[in-house]
Amino acid sequence: QELLVQSGGGLARSGGSLRISCDASGFTTRYYAIGWFRQVPGKEREGISYISTDDGSPHYADSVRGRFTMSRDVANKTVSLRMSDLKSEDTAVYYCAAAPSGSLGGRSPLITFGNWAFAAWGQGTRVTVSS
Repeated sequence: QELLVQSGGGLARSGGSLRISCDASGFTTRYYAIGWFRQVPGKEREGISYISTDDGSPHYADSVRGRFTMSRDVANKTVSLRMSDLKSEDTAVYYCAAAPSGSLGGRSPLITFGNWAFAAWGQGTRVTVSS
């Protein structure tokens, strides 16, 4: 089973903060990394942060580094993304994702980020930043 359940998000003013979370307790397949992506209409889904299970450290895209903080609660199998100093360009649908082990044939979307192939996705959470 590969279930990722997201919560949080919503509306914030420019310069404000929001938090989104992902419950991976229903993800029983082994995975190599878990991360966050975002997508705006007409653009490709963009990887913004991930934590791999081997080093446990968060990695960030340049667009969010210094403003977003990803954390992982291993015991409770949850990950969160704290978004600060929000900008209008952060408006997007945010997705929790995992890079599962095993065959990835036929998976869509399948996006490589930080050398990991992310192929399992949460339901998406809308974040809107008003100026």
